[in-house]
Amino acid sequence: MSEKTEKTEPRLSVFKTYKLYVGGKFPRSESGRVYEVTDSKGNWLANAPRSSRKDARDAVVAARKAFGGWSGATAYNRGQVLYRVAEMLEGRREQFVREVADAEGLSKAKAGAVVDAAVDRWVWYAGWTDKITQVVGGANPVAGPYFNLSSPEPTGVVAVLAPQDSSFLGLVSVLAPVIATGNTAVVVASAKAPLPALSLGEVLATSDVPGGVVNILSGGTAELGAPLAAHQDVNAIDLAGADAELAKELEIAAADNLKRVLRPQPVDYSVTPGVDRMTAFLETKTVWHPTGALGASGSSY
Repeated sequence: MSEKTEKTEPRLSVFKTYKLYVGGKFPRSESGRVYEVTDSKGNWLANAPRSSRKDARDAVVAARKAFGGWSGATAYNRGQVLYRVAEMLEGRREQFVREVADAEGLSKAKAGAVVDAAVDRWVWYAGWTDKITQVVGGANPVAGPYFNLSSPEPTGVVAVLAPQDSSFLGLVSVLAPVIATGNTAVVVASAKAPLPALSLGEVLATSDVPGGVVNILSGGTAELGAPLAAHQDVNAIDLAGADAELAKELEIAAADNLKRVLRPQPVDYSVTPGVDRMTAFLETKTVWHPTGALGASGSSY
């Protein structure tokens, strides 16, 4: 008697539904719109949400709500949180290698090097959180019996247009310095390769980053950049992902409430950065305090 061979039905893959990351939650675009994301060869990868102006406004509200707690946290604590992000990324390395390889048309080995560099970039900025004040702040020599002390403070809510071609390492390189210094961020992911950025939102949600500190939108860079540049509750904008024409338009819109603007510039994201992107979104507070009478024999308090 022959045994019957049991046939198994082929398993259907579970396609991932990519969502926005706003206020610590994962909403779909309020408009209900999506757009197709393809790999470097034109093969379909997923449908990404096409964020609307309403989504951008909601993200700003979430970022403003989170600003007080995040800017008020100790620099040491912020460093711990950023390091935790690196830990979580390391655990999901294979997923990001696959997504970066598809997004940027890289081999698995090269995509792995990009992801490793992005993880290292988080660690690098985590180490700067409690050191940047010592580098850009200090005591100033003044004529008179005063202590004059300058210390940096975060600017506030920063809109970040992520680089278009460096979908993950470039994204991390422009986002990490913003939140390392106590700002909160509204990020517009690369329009043509948003999937690594949207997956980063899942990592941030499980990395002790308070909801609203980072908000990630996908869709048209110009469509989302315009309302963010004109928004009265956005304090600064990084135009890294804008072309020259769009950057000019957004810079004009940003002037309405005197936003800080970081213009787009050629950047090699594989190179260890300096402190420029951190200091770009810091304000300097200077405090004067009397020391008492200064005489020939020394100070008197």
